[in-house]
Amino acid sequence: MDENPAGARVALAAVGAANVSTGLPVLDHLVTELARAARFKLALEVMPGGADEAVGAAGRMLGEAIGERLSAPGAAGRGSALAPADEALALAALERVSEPRLVTNVDFSDQRVGGLGTDVAARFLEELAQAAGLNLHVRLVEGTDPQHVLAAIFKAVGAALGQACRSVPEAKEDES
Repeated sequence: MDENPAGARVALAAVGAANVSTGLPVLDHLVTELARAARFKLALEVMPGGADEAVGAAGRMLGEAIGERLSAPGAAGRGSALAPADEALALAALERVSEPRLVTNVDFSDQRVGGLGTDVAARFLEELAQAAGLNLHVRLVEGTDPQHVLAAIFKAVGAALGQACRSVPEAKEDES
């Protein structure tokens, strides 16, 4: 059974910053990368528990907080981004939908990063997509180092979320 989560808050900001405490340093770092790329002021705290519970709770809590931002009047509701991290390059595209899902070409279930299976990322992103109501597509374009691949993925997802949560600028008519 999942531990009771402490909470998540997301605000739009000019510069992204995060205060993340999941009990998993690797996940804390990746969520911080996501917040920076999204230009979110993010606070996320998960009550201590097992790694799997912490990952699931963190994804759900952040997804719920982002879902509120996506529901705000004027929010674009969709976004896409291409992001690098050293030799890795990842693409994320997302939109708010009634039947959320995560679709990805990334499978690092046999790799380890920071003592955790990198499928931690897939679990986190799946929970985030479900809780936020997103059709989230993640593609690894290039990269072999698991740490760089994960950083690129979280940066791309963050940048796409930042677009989706912000207003679409109104088009101005040509005055010719």
